[in-house]
Amino acid sequence: MQNLYDYKRFAILYVDDEEQSLKQFTRAFRDQFGIFTAVNAQEGLKLLEEHKDEIGLLMTDQKMPGEKGVWLLEKARQLRPRIIRILVTAYADMEVAIAAVNTGAIYKYVTKPWDPPQLENTLRRGLEFFMVQRERDHLLKEKMSVLHNIMIADRIISLGLLAAGLSHHIRNSLVAVKTFLDLAPAKMEEEKMDLNGLRNPDFWKEYYHNVQGQIEKINNMLKDLWTASEKPTFEFSDRVQLRDVVAETLEKLKDAFKARNIKIENRIGDSLPALNVDKPKFYRLFELLLKDEIASLPAGSSVSLTAGLLPGAAAGQQEVQVQISDNGPGLPKEALRLVFDPFVVRSGSPMEYGIHLMACFFIVHHHGGRIDARSEPGKGTTFTLRLPTNPGQVPPMPEEQEFLQKVLLSESLWEKLIASD
Repeated sequence: MQNLYDYKRFAILYVDDEEQSLKQFTRAFRDQFGIFTAVNAQEGLKLLEEHKDEIGLLMTDQKMPGEKGVWLLEKARQLRPRIIRILVTAYADMEVAIAAVNTGAIYKYVTKPWDPPQLENTLRRGLEFFMVQRERDHLLKEKMSVLHNIMIADRIISLGLLAAGLSHHIRNSLVAVKTFLDLAPAKMEEEKMDLNGLRNPDFWKEYYHNVQGQIEKINNMLKDLWTASEKPTFEFSDRVQLRDVVAETLEKLKDAFKARNIKIENRIGDSLPALNVDKPKFYRLFELLLKDEIASLPAGSSVSLTAGLLPGAAAGQQEVQVQISDNGPGLPKEALRLVFDPFVVRSGSPMEYGIHLMACFFIVHHHGGRIDARSEPGKGTTFTLRLPTNPGQVPPMPEEQEFLQKVLLSESLWEKLIASD
């Protein structure tokens, strides 16, 4: 019968202070398994940290000088919860082994002296269990990714329908209002009257310009909503320096910041690598983020922008983290959870909605990145953007890692997800 498992795909780490035992183990099983050995718990932990993606099973003796075997098993569980853990004990340590099993610290325990055929069977079953878990987790991740993409697509479609409906109904109404406003000044001037029947053309002109401004604002909101919802046709052929993008955007908005007496500070350095982006949309991203700050913050507030290169990325897969922080009133948890929804009021004004932030969410998403908000009432709000330097090469970032990890460790929940249509 053909073997379904490659038992050398993931190695076994055996830790024992008796060198003779390590040699016997290696000699007995090196043809069947990949093997690492260590003479104490500290050295075993070091090997586990260095080869954490290569090791599928940890077997350790309990009684060793220094840290005991159960200490290493607990460290391994913290570092790699899925690793298979086996405790080697003498009969005198049986209570320790039973306690470890009962607390979930180990998969199995074996007693010394171990029987090679029986131990080989235990090791095979342990590695099989480890590989099955990995395959299952991979399947769940794929399904979660599909569900996430469906949710994103559904949201885009919903926004598209919403934008189309709003455009049809609101724009038609605005045409009538605008036509009236365009004709009214001439009529009022002809009759030398204002709305109160009095001669006051300055009042009418101010009223006319205010209403025209509100109409333009509504048109721009609809445009942003439509841009956010349209099918992405992003091309990442432009190379930009982040500091330059922010500096140019701040220059464009400097009068608006000045009018609101909001201090803005660009702390982004010029040593960051260039980003491959869709230039018009990327500039629009920072314009919308900063416009949201202007609309949401009280007069006298301050905003700062910082950025840095995230460590640990492979060549060609670098990510830049950008933070936009303010000292405003902050947001309660309920509002923070919905901050990227289009019609959630972030500021105290009902005229300011989250369409800007929704557009930002999709621009970042289509650039292969992620945007999050963190806020506390009275302590300000921080928007954090993670942007790949090359969206075409960086794999999609896992969504909600903490949540996904909890899902993967919940047997009943992942089984329901896998079983659902």
